[in-house]
Amino acid sequence: MNDRSDLEVRHCTRTIDGDTVFYREAGPETAPVLLLPHGYPCSSFQYRRLMPALADRWRTVAPDFPGFGYSGDPARFGYDFDAYATFLERFTDALELGSYALWLHDYGSQIGLRHAIAQPSRIRALIIQNGDIYADALGPKYETIRRFWRDPSPANRAPLEQAVSEDGFRAEFVGEVDDDVARRVPPDLWKLHWPLMDTPVRRALSVGLMEKLKANLDWFPRYQAYLREQRPPAMILWGPKDEYMPEPAARAYLRDLPEAELHLLNDAGHWLLETHFEVALPLVRRFLGKVLH
Repeated sequence: MNDRSDLEVRHCTRTIDGDTVFYREAGPETAPVLLLPHGYPCSSFQYRRLMPALADRWRTVAPDFPGFGYSGDPARFGYDFDAYATFLERFTDALELGSYALWLHDYGSQIGLRHAIAQPSRIRALIIQNGDIYADALGPKYETIRRFWRDPSPANRAPLEQAVSEDGFRAEFVGEVDDDVARRVPPDLWKLHWPLMDTPVRRALSVGLMEKLKANLDWFPRYQAYLREQRPPAMILWGPKDEYMPEPAARAYLRDLPEAELHLLNDAGHWLLETHFEVALPLVRRFLGKVLH
């Protein structure tokens, strides 16, 4: 029987390579591990409900990336996708996590897949939630960023800067789903996170990551090749009301992972753990029960 304390989320801080890293974990230290890199514009906070709901059978670990949440802003950090993938490797090394299932969501999907390419023997399974790696399946909301890529003028950069704001964060969380679904999203997600991000350093790195998405597109074929060659057990859990990553972006994964489970949660969007948690949880538990024991 599990100790009751194992079922609660533990909030931890660790120094890694001289830098302060905040992370959340739940579950027994000896249990199989699910690693939870977060997306934008959020932090490990996005997994606060999922972690204790899995803690009876699995150890869940969710770090705040440098420059996000409660982690530090190291001056020497690169703040690009390579730097974050390296961070993920050093973080898992520091916690002595030998192998794990990997949750892929938003930026965390690309960061996580770079980590998987570098350390394929560690990856036991993937849960893919609204993470884009197929250029031909990107949604219409990418057009604002593409316009900047084509012409990086101050006028085209301005919408990216405006998106890094409390209103911009709110739009990311509730701007695409129907009103009845949006009412399920707690305003804490932007009200609590925006003050943590409202510094010159963090606003700049947030815009910088949007700029660097262009270079990240060059990695898309490499992500796809990893899936095709390694064929990790995978579940695709997707909210199709997502103007960055609509339904075709989910189905595209089946090109390289034809045996993957695909679950489309009809009226859900990018943040389905906020709005469709009770539907998603049994799907996650059933999948993990098959692949992570």
